[in-house]
Amino acid sequence: MKKTTFLLASALLVMACNQKNKETDTTNTPVEQSSTNTEEPVKESTSFKIENIPYSEAEIGAFPFFTLPKGLKEMNKPLQKNFDVCYFPIEGIMTPIEGKLYKTNVTAVQGEEFSQRYFEKSLEDYLTSIGAYKVYDGEITQEEYVRYNKQDPNKGADGDIGYAGEVIKMYVIKTHKQGNIYIQYTANNAGGKLNILQEEALEQTITKITADEIAKDLTEKGKSILYINFDTDKSSVTKEGNEVVSEIATALKKDSSLKISIEGHTDNTGEANHNKKLSSERANAVMTALIGQGIDKSRLVAKGLGADNPLVANDSDSNKAKNRRVELVRIK
Repeated sequence: MKKTTFLLASALLVMACNQKNKETDTTNTPVEQSSTNTEEPVKESTSFKIENIPYSEAEIGAFPFFTLPKGLKEMNKPLQKNFDVCYFPIEGIMTPIEGKLYKTNVTAVQGEEFSQRYFEKSLEDYLTSIGAYKVYDGEITQEEYVRYNKQDPNKGADGDIGYAGEVIKMYVIKTHKQGNIYIQYTANNAGGKLNILQEEALEQTITKITADEIAKDLTEKGKSILYINFDTDKSSVTKEGNEVVSEIATALKKDSSLKISIEGHTDNTGEANHNKKLSSERANAVMTALIGQGIDKSRLVAKGLGADNPLVANDSDSNKAKNRRVELVRIK
């Protein structure tokens, strides 16, 4: 009887062990997935594409489209240009966009304290209310600042945004009538900065100088201001410069009564005597070219005035370029 009981107990123990192994051994058994997936879904790319931005149907007014919040004002005269470039932090990369530009520093009116939160919250709420789309909210890295800053012609001007460590908030308003409007701002408790750009393509206004225009200026204004290309620091006229000289010759041939003084001008870069000598040589080079195209020397006078009579102040590269010119002055 004891032997039978022992064998029965052993059999039951073996069966229990086998059953336990079946329950715990899942090596070759497929595991059924839970109906509730706790992993986050894969997000779509957040890459900015203007064509994916929804249009705003709000009336946004005229450029620069909105006022500053009550109690705040422009610190100085804002930078406003009908066409320029502004850099915006699209995905943290300062990206140039061209168009009509407004940039300003913002401060509190007299007797008030500037509040960073008030400035930022006011702009955020208003922009959201007119259908603006937030593109970026973050800092610019030192590496990114070093990469782009020398490309920005307005770096350091009033309202300039895009320095390393600066937290920038950027929005876009996409409209049917007024195109794409880009807004960026930044602030601390000392003050804020705001940039608004209405994206536009450059309207080309440069036209070829023609004999008719030269003759009209000489007749109506008594002078014609021309920009004739010369080789750097030389008096030899370039191919493009000779095309302008040909138009001058044509104008003189159409009106045989015209007599002109050819006056060379430079900017104030370099030594004054050298500039005057160079401008004289260039004026004489134009006169020689006109004589070579059949214009009688008795109708021509050449003068070099150097930097003595600038059109504008020599305080920028663009202004200096305007001063490097040849003027045709009518002799009565």
